[in-house]
Amino acid sequence: MNIHEYQAKALLGDYGAPVAKGRVAHSPQEAAAHARDLGGQTFVVKAQIHAGGRGKGGGIKLVKTLEELHAEADRMLGKPLITPQTGPKGRLVRRVYVVNDATIARELYLSLLVDRGSGRVAFVASTEGGVDIEAVAANTPEKIATLTVDPASGISPFHGRVIASALKLEGALAKQCASLVGALYKLFVEKDASLIEINPLVVTKEGNLLCLDAKIGFDDNALFRHDDIAALRDLDEEDPAEVEAARLGLSYVKLDGTIGCMV
Repeated sequence: MNIHEYQAKALLGDYGAPVAKGRVAHSPQEAAAHARDLGGQTFVVKAQIHAGGRGKGGGIKLVKTLEELHAEADRMLGKPLITPQTGPKGRLVRRVYVVNDATIARELYLSLLVDRGSGRVAFVASTEGGVDIEAVAANTPEKIATLTVDPASGISPFHGRVIASALKLEGALAKQCASLVGALYKLFVEKDASLIEINPLVVTKEGNLLCLDAKIGFDDNALFRHDDIAALRDLDEEDPAEVEAARLGLSYVKLDGTIGCMV
């Protein structure tokens, strides 16, 4: 089960990860009102759909006035957003996320996932953030570092130091990184996540780490243990046939083409 960025940011904040202030809006008027409450000079309006590549599709816009913000929210809401991951039909934007803009010095990549080979939770880190990590893996694999965590011993300061070194963070930033690594691992394990992806994780010009964008997925088979997570599900973002199949207790995955497989 996937959740929206604004929901992921709220969870990250609950676990002590650094996130920018932001609010979700369902209308241009609400978006402008949230911006006034947040304060600041510049904002980012982000369409909320369960798909990557939103920036390439015009779903992430920097604005400098409330008038611009209202116009961008109006342009996004109620219309389909087409990205490299949505297909030609796109996905309908029902809400936008309004956040304060950040001053970016560096963009990094950090994620957690389940390493099927070792059966452990693995951190994936790269100094090449803000881009497609698959492209980095294909073109410059030496820029990606992977570190697994032994479930018997759990997370330790060692993991924080290794990740900080892989991201070329020193001093105060290395300490912030170690704290973030611990927070992400705790969230991953306690909530039965299947993926936490921070892309980009940025170093601000003020010298702080900030989770600028976030994607979190959860193990469907563990949702019975987490009513709070299950409540975040947005059925509008899922295929109706898959939703109905799940209701009937069936395993169903919709595929393109005209060939089916029943086992």
